Amino acid sequence: MKETTAELAQKFIENPILLKFPLKRKRLNNNTKKMNTNYAGFWKRFCAYFIDTVITQIVVMIVAFIFGFMIGMSGGNEDQAAIVGGIIGIVLPWIYFAAMESSGKQATLGKMALGIKVTSTEGEKITFGKASGRYFGKILSAFILLIGFVMVAFTEKKQGLHDIMAGCLVLNKE
Repeated sequence: MKETTAELAQKFIENPILLKFPLKRKRLNNNTKKMNTNYAGFWKRFCAYFIDTVITQIVVMIVAFIFGFMIGMSGGNEDQAAIVGGIIGIVLPWIYFAAMESSGKQATLGKMALGIKVTSTEGEKITFGKASGRYFGKILSAFILLIGFVMVAFTEKKQGLHDIMAGCLVLNKE
């Protein structure tokens, strides 16, 4: 659908920048499903994160104990065991969150239990890379006195700082 010269002139009068940088809009065809905009709220997300934290910490403690035992039996010292334990404490939760959120379920066990999922801002499944960015963005959300998490309660799409940074939404399942 082409615009007439009069329509372009009117747009330019209303907003001159549009003439130089016209907005490209996605066209929805009749087969396109309407995106779910039922955003998961702060407390539901908090409870899901609590469940996931309990799960990941139990797994981390078991795996770190096994590696620490093996290091001790092989003549290693406490410093080596602490370093390995620290690495396990970073890598396992990252793999858990990123792999689960980028899987076909689009949710960790805590999110599944509460009926929520992570999507892109277009409502699509996210990649492992985007899920990793979201996970490490939580460090920044926590570092600024948890304000990045509290944002979920106040933003229109119930997004935390880490969600905005990664271009993600957390939605209630339909």
